[in-house]
Amino acid sequence: MNKPQDIDQAKEMLLELSGNKHSVYTAVCLKTTEKTIKFYDKTDVYFKSLTEQEIDYYIKNYNPLDKAGAYGIQEWIGYTGIEKFDGCYYNVMGLPLQKLYKVLMSEF
Repeated sequence: MNKPQDIDQAKEMLLELSGNKHSVYTAVCLKTTEKTIKFYDKTDVYFKSLTEQEIDYYIKNYNPLDKAGAYGIQEWIGYTGIEKFDGCYYNVMGLPLQKLYKVLMSEF
């Protein structure tokens, strides 16, 4: 999912995520003068069924327009709307830190 274009699209995205699982992929490319290393990480995120009031509250009090999928796992909707996730929490935020560390330690 991309970033929503407007509030209506943000609401549509959150309604689509509500009660469902989705996968977040983040690709990383590390480049030095000697080599290039590319990898990605995947995290499955499970949302509870959100009420329209919860979605409206989130949209009113947070900024869903600057986030892919119209939500931030580190914000209120992440605390209350995500039942569980399989994978790296930081991947959902935008950078899979554990995998990055592992690659850095093994490659450099």
